[in-house]
Amino acid sequence: MGKMMKLAVFDFDSTLMDGETIDFLAKPLGLEEKVAKITEEAMSGRLDFFESLIERVALLKGLENSLAVDICKNLPLMPGAMETVAKLKEKGYKVVCFSGGFRIGTTPAKEKLGLDADFSNILHHKNGILTGLVGGDMMFGFSKGDMIQRVQAMLGVSKENTLVAGDGANDVSMFPYADKRVAFCAKDILKKEANIIVDTKDLTQILEHI
Repeated sequence: MGKMMKLAVFDFDSTLMDGETIDFLAKPLGLEEKVAKITEEAMSGRLDFFESLIERVALLKGLENSLAVDICKNLPLMPGAMETVAKLKEKGYKVVCFSGGFRIGTTPAKEKLGLDADFSNILHHKNGILTGLVGGDMMFGFSKGDMIQRVQAMLGVSKENTLVAGDGANDVSMFPYADKRVAFCAKDILKKEANIIVDTKDLTQILEHI
């Protein structure tokens, strides 16, 4: 028998990355505060995730795609992200990112951190300009739970050998499929479902629990 396969799934915004991608993208349009308010409501579970995503991305209409790509290349990683991913990989984990945010943010982070895969959404653009439309793998409140079951089945990973980490309401759906459930600087809605709670912005604190 080969080594037992293990899986670690991280949320991106406010978990692997220090902040919310969509708030950074709204800044050049002067809409940061407006978008951040909706993000906060959605992450606290007071708004439907799908509706809030559609509403927030619509506000990005007119932003130059090249500017969006540049902003997303330079998103700040969470303190301890590099060390935590490296250590998990050393321990035999496949490390992936599930994000209700955007591929232009998760893919550069995947390269920097050495993640095995990133699943996220795509900002639609036409003639070099964001249209305010979005599509992809992670559009709904249930998307992460749906995807984690598929990845576990594909890799042959059990719930016992799965770790998940996130901060907001759209992470709740993946928590039933993991024995190690990390609420990282998280909203109460997620803390209730977690069995590992980290309240300081240092991802390496997760390592004490594995």
